[in-house]
Amino acid sequence: MGSYQLIKENINPEALNLQGNKCTLRIEARERGDDVESALSKLNSPSSPRLCRNAASRCMSSASGTTRLVSLDVFRGLTVVLMILVDNAGGIFPAINHSPWNGLTLADFVMPFFLFMVGVSLGLAYKNLTCRGAASKKAMFRALKLLTLGVFLQGGYFHGINNLTYGVDMYQIRWTGILQRIAIAYFLAAACEIWLRSDDKVNSELSMLKKYQKQWVVVLMLTALYLLLLYGLYVPDWEYQIPIDASSSGKMYSVKCGVRGDTGPACNSVGMIDRKILGIHHLYRRPIYARTKQCSINSPDYGPLPPDAPSWCQAPFDPEGLLSTVMATVSCLIGLHYGHVIVHFKDHKTRLLQWLVPSCCLVALAVICDICGMHINKVLYSFSYMCFTTGAAGILFAAIYVMVDVYGYRRFTLVLEWMGMHALMIFILVACNIVPLILQGFYWSQPHNNILTSIGIGTRR
Repeated sequence: MGSYQLIKENINPEALNLQGNKCTLRIEARERGDDVESALSKLNSPSSPRLCRNAASRCMSSASGTTRLVSLDVFRGLTVVLMILVDNAGGIFPAINHSPWNGLTLADFVMPFFLFMVGVSLGLAYKNLTCRGAASKKAMFRALKLLTLGVFLQGGYFHGINNLTYGVDMYQIRWTGILQRIAIAYFLAAACEIWLRSDDKVNSELSMLKKYQKQWVVVLMLTALYLLLLYGLYVPDWEYQIPIDASSSGKMYSVKCGVRGDTGPACNSVGMIDRKILGIHHLYRRPIYARTKQCSINSPDYGPLPPDAPSWCQAPFDPEGLLSTVMATVSCLIGLHYGHVIVHFKDHKTRLLQWLVPSCCLVALAVICDICGMHINKVLYSFSYMCFTTGAAGILFAAIYVMVDVYGYRRFTLVLEWMGMHALMIFILVACNIVPLILQGFYWSQPHNNILTSIGIGTRR
């Protein structure tokens, strides 16, 4: 097969037509000046029909853009496993659960890893873009589907699965969530990839940066916007109310702020923007900072309030809010750059160099920022958090790429590959409580006497 240059990565097949025992291949040689005529002449040998069919399958797959990067599926599957682990074991081992505020735990890598992979996938999906208008409509439709699905699954509709009740008060529905954040980041990154790239040929690292320079301008603009709003907005005093039951208004709490540039739980501009635009009734009602030492005697787990707990401990706060989603989109756009490396560079060493150098620089920058006071914080999706998690994603992706796509070790990654190809389905079934909802629907006499409690999962009342 060494003589068939048509199936090497550095050949771009345009068309392949088979007629009986004859096959004609039209190819465009790239970069290395391959001998196209020699490759064509050898296809007329007696054994060519079978070889041509094999080549045809690979060529048509490449031409249609359906070729999958195995390491990307494995990485996605590994992240799904990590998500399931921290969701189910985080309550037992709070140390691996999301950090209550500043700091980084195992669970805090899940969201940026998914966003990073969305960007890489977009770089591969739009490498042969033909119609920008049609691509934009398709991207918008996919984003709307994710948004709608996210509101339905994470907006509070399945609020009482233990009691087999459902439905959501529109006055209190949660508009933001994990799928909604992914949808926004996906659409913005897709729009950049569709409209903000030139037609220049890429033959070096510098020429690739020039081709996508407008996308890097967007990255800088989003980062500047986030930092300007986070550290520049004035946060006034505010108040909130915790209803005791449906018929009473509940107790009113006041939070003293009157500061600018604060990144603590009570007086940051991320929460203020969500309260002003979305409304405090539409925010996540179990704030992550309720697990801090100020708010829980069982910290880093949830627990009763300490006697001297501050007034903000029970205030709603959304971990997937509006301003933090701005910086989350940057993670997706950096992942898009890693996808560009796959498209434009075919040599393994070049790819690894293009991935590892910026990844290590991002991690180093994050550590420096954290030391200087710009702390790593998942809830705020701080700049240092974005740098560290995106850099870690790039390093892990490069390692998986070496193992799977370079050396071909796939025997032990088949399950992860399958999970990566069905990540959205697994997320909906497991992380959105659809599986528990189904299993708890089969019960004896009372809803709490169900299949899960009978095998020791869940709490009998």
